[in-house]
This record gives sequence, C-alpha cells and structure tokens, in this order.
Amino acid sequence: MARKKDSYYYDTFCECADLSYQAAQVLAEAMRSFDPSRIGEAIEAMHTIEQAADEKKHEMHDALVTAFVTPIEREDIAAMSENLDTVTDRIEGVLHRIYFDNITSIRSDALELVDMIERACKEMRALLEELPQFKRSKSLRQHVIEINSIEEEADHLYIKAMRNLHTTCDDFREVFAWHEVYTFLEYCVDSVEHVADTVDSIVMKNS
Repeated sequence: MARKKDSYYYDTFCECADLSYQAAQVLAEAMRSFDPSRIGEAIEAMHTIEQAADEKKHEMHDALVTAFVTPIEREDIAAMSENLDTVTDRIEGVLHRIYFDNITSIRSDALELVDMIERACKEMRALLEELPQFKRSKSLRQHVIEINSIEEEADHLYIKAMRNLHTTCDDFREVFAWHEVYTFLEYCVDSVEHVADTVDSIVMKNS
C-alpha cells in the first residue's frame, strides 16, 4: 500500500486515466449516434475533458519540481504523466479528424475500433488503481495482459479496415479522410499500451 504522503501521484494517475475513459465514452457516443450537425457539441465536451487532463499534467509536473522525495523515480512519474495525457489527446484527435475531414457517416469497422478504445481505457483505469499496491496486487498483471490483447486485436482490425477502404472505395476524398480517422483510432489503443508498458517498467524497477 502506498504511504499517505505518496498517494498524490498515484491518485493523480487514476484521475488522468479516468479522464481518458471519459474522453473515450464521449467519442464512442458521438460515433454510435452520429449526427454531423451535432459534432460541435461533442468537440466542446471533449475539449473540456482535454483541458482538465492538461491541468492535471501541469499540476503533477509542478509537484515534481518541488518534491524532495517521490514514491517512484521522477522520470517514471513524468513519463506516466505524458503517456496518460497522450491517450486523451489522441482520442480528441479522432473527433477533430471526423470534423475537419467532413465525415458524414460512420463505417462499421470504425465502431468496432472505438469499442476497443473504450475497453482499453477502462482496463487502463483499473490498472492505475492497482499501481499503488503493485507488490501485492493479484490483478495488475492481468490488466496489462488484457490491454496488450486489445492492442493486438485493434492492430488486426486496423489492417483489415484499411485494406477494405482502399479496395472498395472509389472516392479519393473519402479514402483520404478515413485513412486519417482509422490511423488515429489505432493510435489511441497504441497509446494505452504505452501506459501499460510504463507500468511494467515501474514494477520491474521497484520489485
């Protein structure tokens, strides 16, 4: 169990992971019930979440500057903070590309990918909740494995979706737009895996 004075960093990791999960839910809802005329509402909601995530990152960096002792190495805290922020930024990036590439309808395999983002972010949140007691946790490793599994699943679907796009769509503008959207959807799951990799590294260094 983390000591009380160490809990700030672990608690903030969890808060950042929760914001990423909230962002994934906003993206998933916008894509599942897609209405181009209401995309601005989703972008506004997403921006609020992204700003909150940025504030958490800056607060943590400020705390690191003045901290005398930290529960884990400073560079690991900084890396975790950056990687968590990247998850939220990339989820927001999907929504931006749907908007400025003027997507008018959502492809079915994109909905499968956004489901994977939501699942991955949920696992990431659970993983970060286990980090303070990593030496005794019975489920931390399973969350890492599940995130890795989702990332592999997303990789396979991404390749299949891109192949289908480039072999069945004759509209160059649509191919370009969806190429970007698919790529950013896949980036989102990759970024969650980077968080899991950072947890793995922290555990190895401190075990």
